[in-house]
Amino acid sequence: MATAEEDRAGRRLAWCVAHLLRHAPQQVVADLLERLDGTTRKYLCRDQWLPASAVTLLLRHGTDTDRHYIARNPHVVGRPLPGLPGPARYAARPGPSPELLRETGPGPLAPDELIRLLRRHGRRPRVPLTLLGIPHLLDTQTLLREHARDPLPPGAVEALLLVGALPREVCAALLDARTGPTYGRNWHRPAVRAVRTGLLTCDELVARVAPAPRTLLLGHLPVGRGLRWSLPEQAEMQSAVQRVLRPLLGEDPRLWAELPRRAPAFRGTLPELARTLAAGTPPPPGAVRHDPALARAVRHLAPDAASAEPTGAWERELALVSLAVPMETVEEDVRWVRDCLDRGLLTGADVVRHKVPACWALDEDQWLGDIGHPDRHDRPAAVLAARAEADRLFDAALGDDARAWWRAARALPDFAGTLPELLARVTDGDSVSKRP
Repeated sequence: MATAEEDRAGRRLAWCVAHLLRHAPQQVVADLLERLDGTTRKYLCRDQWLPASAVTLLLRHGTDTDRHYIARNPHVVGRPLPGLPGPARYAARPGPSPELLRETGPGPLAPDELIRLLRRHGRRPRVPLTLLGIPHLLDTQTLLREHARDPLPPGAVEALLLVGALPREVCAALLDARTGPTYGRNWHRPAVRAVRTGLLTCDELVARVAPAPRTLLLGHLPVGRGLRWSLPEQAEMQSAVQRVLRPLLGEDPRLWAELPRRAPAFRGTLPELARTLAAGTPPPPGAVRHDPALARAVRHLAPDAASAEPTGAWERELALVSLAVPMETVEEDVRWVRDCLDRGLLTGADVVRHKVPACWALDEDQWLGDIGHPDRHDRPAAVLAARAEADRLFDAALGDDARAWWRAARALPDFAGTLPELLARVTDGDSVSKRP
């Protein structure tokens, strides 16, 4: 039985670990989860806003106790991840229409017949889900062979991810559409659904989605109607894309400039494209027309050195200094930071680098206001910029060193300085505040 002091320490550590998990690579996330004691792990699973990949790994590799507490977490709402209705909602709809029954018969559907029907009715997932509710035979080898020859429509892939009960490798292979058109209506829905239902983590998604332009757009998916990333999911996907691009492209503006030129004609995955660019053997640009959405996505992901240093204006200098001097109340602090963001004196990256304590800098609720849900922040650009800067700082200081991440997690609850100062302490005084 934990004492009251151990209980409070477990709650604080769980809160800090939840914020670190947003920025850690997948292998580090798994290691950090294993290092937690029972009390901290309980509070993490039961009470915290968890990133999508952490929930997926807990459901995939955790214990029955972890799943029990995740089911009680109001931020997870009993499903792997909160989001649009899942297969239970679709199952409550009426059965196959008479027209569809006349086309299919009572079943069971043969593998080739099922794939033919999924192609014909695969624009949206409703009819494919109905087809998968009819007795059928589904051979995974046939499915993958046909998908590799001519990718299934997005609605059919989404339905297979929802109710197909397919192995994880098969689900990942269905997101490889390199032999089909690059875009199309609802092309992004299967990728979003795979993350939201806990089938794949964002890192796994980046490694498997093809062609590469799709992955770049998923890193900065344009706002629109329908199934899209929530703000935390968008930030997590942005982090996963950056973990692939940053080590290979670095800060070289020439390589980042080549990325939107070479990507449209490249049919492989984003890691494959980044390796060819870094090796100096980029694929030819091809005859694909310029894509403004892709160019915007790359500009958003590319490093922006201009915003990392103060401009010298006295108002900006005052705003930066104020981040190190918290005001009397949280409400007053939030009003000041929001005003500085609105006037362009500060960016989300500035807040992460200069606000104290470091644990508040990593929690947008502490400088944008607690709105009860991380997707309802009305300054999404500031949130995404803050997450990207924190990713860069953690990557420069800690990389894939799980022990260093654990030291940072243990030090974070009681550390009174900025995030760069915390990382300098964790790395034995090797300051990261001026690293490229």
